[in-house]
Amino acid sequence: MSDFDRNLAARSGYRTDQVAIDAGLRAYMLRVYNYMASGVALTGALAWLTYQAAGGDAIQVAGSQITGLTSFGQAIFSGTLTVVLLVATLGLVFFLSFRINRLQPSTALGLFMVYAGLLGVMLSSVFLEFTGASITQTFFVSAASFGALSLYGYSTQRDLSPIGSFLVMGLFGLIIAMLVQMFLQSAGLSFAISVIGVLIFAGLTAWDTQRIKEMYSAQDDGTVVGRKAVMGALSLYLDFINLFMFLLRFMGSRR
Repeated sequence: MSDFDRNLAARSGYRTDQVAIDAGLRAYMLRVYNYMASGVALTGALAWLTYQAAGGDAIQVAGSQITGLTSFGQAIFSGTLTVVLLVATLGLVFFLSFRINRLQPSTALGLFMVYAGLLGVMLSSVFLEFTGASITQTFFVSAASFGALSLYGYSTQRDLSPIGSFLVMGLFGLIIAMLVQMFLQSAGLSFAISVIGVLIFAGLTAWDTQRIKEMYSAQDDGTVVGRKAVMGALSLYLDFINLFMFLLRFMGSRR
């Protein structure tokens, strides 16, 4: 009887530890998703506000000619400020990636939000190329697809790391193809880039979710967990934004 009691106590202790680990993992992943969703919301809001400040409905696009821009709009869409924004966003991503272990979680989160805001200003140009209705429709399609893919990455027992390595190599190939497209301006290549881009970032969404989940350790203190949550949010944020942009190129209605 005493042996039975000890075995029962041991099993009960195991279940208690497992419940604590599961609760910690859920809290960690919820934190990642909350940060990521906040970044996406900030990007969308600033993209819309920037477009309105640039001229809004008064902007007319005819071929390569854009009229109705305010002075702010001219600076954003055709000035050196565009280059400054590009350099600033790239600099922030590299800074966060290489310095994350020396940053406080609150500082890392603040830099992530600054990055999301600056990218929103840059992405306001999509309102010049696509209709508002198609942008909205594509956003909801992207959100639904992202949610399903991330859920798969979180729940699957399959190791996605081999697929992830293949997708990373495919991403480099995609970047090269996009650089070539800048010179060729081929309609066929543009279509292929859009389709391949959707497939790559769909796969990366599932792989990154699994990778972020596996980064969690119950032994980490609050600072380490906070840093991991910010970097996880940044990865999923980039997956979502790129999935949205490639889907928009694929299914968006141009102005």
